[in-house]
Amino acid sequence: MTAATLTRPAEMEEQRSVSSMTKPLLVLLPFLMLLFAASLLPDWAAQVPRNWTIPFVGWVNTLIEHLRDDAIFGPFSFRDLTRGAAELITWPLAFVEGLLVSGFPGVGLAAMPWVMIAGLAGVFGWYLRDWRLGLLSAGCVAYMAIFGKWDLSMITLSVVLVAAPIAGLIGFGMGILAVKKQWFEALIVPLLNVLQSLPHFSYLIPIAVFIGVGHKAGAIATVIFAIPPMARLTILGLKGVAEEVREAGKMAGCTRFQILWMVEIPSARQSLLVGVNQVIMQCLAMVVIASFVGARGLGHDLLFRLQALKIGQALESGVAIVLMAITLDQLSRAAAYKQPSHVLPDATWLQRFPFLAAAVAVVLGSLLLAAVTPNARAWPAELALSTAPFWNALVDWVTVTLYDPLQYLRNAMLLYVLIPIRDLFQSIPWTAMVALVAAAGWTLGGLRLALIVTGFVLFIAFAGYWERSLITAYMVTVAVLICIAIGLPIGIWASRSERRTGIAKLVCDTFQTFPSFIYLIPVIMLFKVGDVAAISAIIIYAMIPIVRYTIFGLRNVPQEIVEAGLTSGCTQRQLLWNIRMPLAFPEIMLGINQTIMFALFMVIIAAFIGTKDIGQEIFRALTFNDAGKGLVLGLCVAFMGLTVDQLITAWSTKRRQRLGL
Repeated sequence: MTAATLTRPAEMEEQRSVSSMTKPLLVLLPFLMLLFAASLLPDWAAQVPRNWTIPFVGWVNTLIEHLRDDAIFGPFSFRDLTRGAAELITWPLAFVEGLLVSGFPGVGLAAMPWVMIAGLAGVFGWYLRDWRLGLLSAGCVAYMAIFGKWDLSMITLSVVLVAAPIAGLIGFGMGILAVKKQWFEALIVPLLNVLQSLPHFSYLIPIAVFIGVGHKAGAIATVIFAIPPMARLTILGLKGVAEEVREAGKMAGCTRFQILWMVEIPSARQSLLVGVNQVIMQCLAMVVIASFVGARGLGHDLLFRLQALKIGQALESGVAIVLMAITLDQLSRAAAYKQPSHVLPDATWLQRFPFLAAAVAVVLGSLLLAAVTPNARAWPAELALSTAPFWNALVDWVTVTLYDPLQYLRNAMLLYVLIPIRDLFQSIPWTAMVALVAAAGWTLGGLRLALIVTGFVLFIAFAGYWERSLITAYMVTVAVLICIAIGLPIGIWASRSERRTGIAKLVCDTFQTFPSFIYLIPVIMLFKVGDVAAISAIIIYAMIPIVRYTIFGLRNVPQEIVEAGLTSGCTQRQLLWNIRMPLAFPEIMLGINQTIMFALFMVIIAAFIGTKDIGQEIFRALTFNDAGKGLVLGLCVAFMGLTVDQLITAWSTKRRQRLGL
């Protein structure tokens, strides 16, 4: 290996041209000039004039009223068709609910006993991975019965079990069509970008208009919300199939249909099953929020308890949601990584199908047990356990004992940190922000990227919600900076050994399965309602990606470069800051990108506990069933996220190319 091939990233940085070093200054120069000259700017350049507002809300509402009221398809309006189609989901919902919780009174069949469902969950986990996963699955199901959350949990689970296959099949079909038809991919990928960036609540208002409110409306919203990740991962998986594999299929005489179903889809199996995992988790996240349009289950109970500030009872429902999320996440992950097993040709039926035999034994045993004691069919309410008194006592203790220091911290954060930063953001001229985004887009991606991101910002400015958007931006900025300050050191620490990495990934996996509303409970306990509580919830929720991507980036630095650094006499500190960090920085920036997207999602949820940003306006639109306002506000949030996403992705791509990665 020559000396040239051992050039360290720090030396590579020193060899950059003067023009590339001045690019950040050129990007910031228009912004800084307009910012410092804000007092000299005319009013129209500092604040978006009211008469410049484009009536996007009115246009959208006009379109929605046309679709809702006017006969488009013969005598039927679009709303008539959507409500008729929505009725189709009531049948599978009723069937699954009948199996799990309500039974079938018309034919005299009872629901499955809780011991049967717990036992089958245990067998399924054992089949997919090992006895530990089986024990976890059975234990989580048993918790829901023993702690009195059985009916609510099974109603929530029934929505997930119905919505996830429907969303998965639709996303799978869209992904296949996008791979096979370039025009469809060009059409669908930007739409998927917007759909994945929209806040959860923006899905609910059109659902309420065209479907109505109720349990089926919540299920439909859950289906729509969960489609994009499956479509994306289907496209990614099928495009990742090696061309040699396709050629082998063609040489074997396969038709195009056979190549798809017998070659490409099996080759993309792991990506597709990861997509199934993401669909399930998205369904579980949305089924809680869908309570706002009438979805029954744990989410409705959790929201009711939170609104009544019954923290202990809310935590019990929250724990049930978390355990369900952990169980479904681990089972779907295990299915994604499970490899086919082989048995001897002369094996007996029991040796060939041991888990099927175990499932049959569980069914027969549980039916027998349910016939002996009714406690095996339904856990009696008088024996239900409760941790609510403990949590309520903890809340009282925190309120009494830690009130003064927490109030001091809350007030200090507001007076000396948050309010000054908010005022700073609100003083930024809108023209300065447009100039900053346009210059960054031009520098990183040329004219096309500059036009795209500038268009996003101009939409926000002329939609009439610029001031609210600045408050949202301030909250996200503060939360993301704190996430970086905490998450980056954690990621660096965790990347130093396999054991630390395993611990960090376990913690991240656990926290990532929590539905977003769960994070509101501890911050309300500590800081009541307001910006401090909201930003604290955002920090907890959004810190996961920066930790994950930091670990991934640092542990995937090419080993030969690390060895070259060790050979040249670098200390561990020099190895980290001069070699590992520069090479891992593109991945770290992608982690920051994801942290920003997570923060934008959570800042809307955090409006539930009292903020004055776009989230509050979305809640107001949901309250008054203002679909146009809700969609336009959702697009404002989506475009904020997409602006950052486009810029960071372009920068990361250029950086990786410069480093030869």
